Amino acid sequence: MTIDLRLDPAEVALLTDLYELTVSAAFFEHGFNDTASFEVAMRRMPPGRGFMVAAGIERLAEALEAYRFDAAAIEHLESLQLFKPEFLEFLSRLRFTGSIRALPEGTIYFAGEPIVEIRAPLIEGQLIETLALNQLGFASIVATKAARCFVVAGGRRLVDFGPRRAQGADAALIAARASYLAGFHGTANVLAGKRYGIPVFGTMSHSFVMAHDHERDAFSDFVSSFPTLSTLLVDTYDTLHGVENAAAVGAKFREAGVKIQGVRLDSGDLHELSRKTRRILDQAGFRDIAIVAGGSLDEYRIAELADAGAPIDAFGVGAALAVSDDASAADFTYKLVDYKDRARLETSAGRISAPGRKQLFRAYAPSGSFFADLIGIVDEGATTVAREFKPIPAKTVQLMETVFDNGRRIMPRPTLAQARERLMNGLTALDARYKALRRPAEFPVRQTAALGALVISEKLRADKRQD
Repeated sequence: MTIDLRLDPAEVALLTDLYELTVSAAFFEHGFNDTASFEVAMRRMPPGRGFMVAAGIERLAEALEAYRFDAAAIEHLESLQLFKPEFLEFLSRLRFTGSIRALPEGTIYFAGEPIVEIRAPLIEGQLIETLALNQLGFASIVATKAARCFVVAGGRRLVDFGPRRAQGADAALIAARASYLAGFHGTANVLAGKRYGIPVFGTMSHSFVMAHDHERDAFSDFVSSFPTLSTLLVDTYDTLHGVENAAAVGAKFREAGVKIQGVRLDSGDLHELSRKTRRILDQAGFRDIAIVAGGSLDEYRIAELADAGAPIDAFGVGAALAVSDDASAADFTYKLVDYKDRARLETSAGRISAPGRKQLFRAYAPSGSFFADLIGIVDEGATTVAREFKPIPAKTVQLMETVFDNGRRIMPRPTLAQARERLMNGLTALDARYKALRRPAEFPVRQTAALGALVISEKLRADKRQD
């Protein structure tokens, strides 16, 4: 039996909630399938977050390129005895024919802003709701967690150590890709390295040390087998004695022209142990041996260690990253905002949506930093929007780009390196008060005058629809 670590492309169409199929069947039966626009946004920021990072858009685009209900999928739906033959025949021919406008991966965004617009025949847009939220939500959450680690690490190397803690194989791959996008130097996940071209890193196991009768022999054997990958795990027994053993082995191999790369601390008081470790290594003439820290790290602990001046050169971040432990979900929404070229909105308490197709505009201060964001109507121009500021910003740009049109990709597929560079530039331009780990400032986001007027008029129209 073969175990698949990701969805078969032929099964992607079934990654949907049942109600999306039943609603689509009712749309089909009653003749509702004109052009519709659905918008992905996030109602509110997750706890402690001052910014978010757009990710997962390329995975969604890849899924939609291959979107189809194959014979096995149709057979399964038929077995549910819910759908009429005419609808199943319709599904068997269905492909994604719509357009996608989106924030490019690596773009920083904030609550209430449009992230992705799906514009397609109503049934196509309805059927992919779960797929879109599934692919965009978790990737964005983990990329944001990783970016927070990057911000506080102060240039120290970061490695994804999370695959064994991730909640499923696909989650581990998403976390590896999202963390690299967000500034991590690489991952321990070999499959992610193969799939995405991410550098892979590893040290050694406690079991390797424990299988030997003497710790020093274990270190020696490992260095002889992997002289260019020789980061030694020194905390199987007494950590500082392990560091002394690593230094002794390093001295032996130095005579043969082999350099130990580093030592890894994985438990205990990392601040105190790293200082003592640095002292032992320096006294032995190994100022160039790096200290790598792991063990229940997150952005808060990394910040504490960095602020305290702990001489740690690299951090391995595991469970906290892989599940984004302090903010494992966010209130992402998928709303119909336009149907038959007429704006639509939801007005129920706590769920009010902004109607119509939109564009997101970002204004920059003369210093090059982010000044404010405006959510406008899709055909508003950056120059027009900029006039709503007094004084007019140094630069105003529109952020959402058309990725697909008529079911086909029209922009070159961006590389992971390009998304990473975009985020690095964004983090540089985002003021420190919005990147704070605790109680970050709220970035200014507002609607343009034109969108505000549309909201008012559509609220009145929505009231009439319920009569």
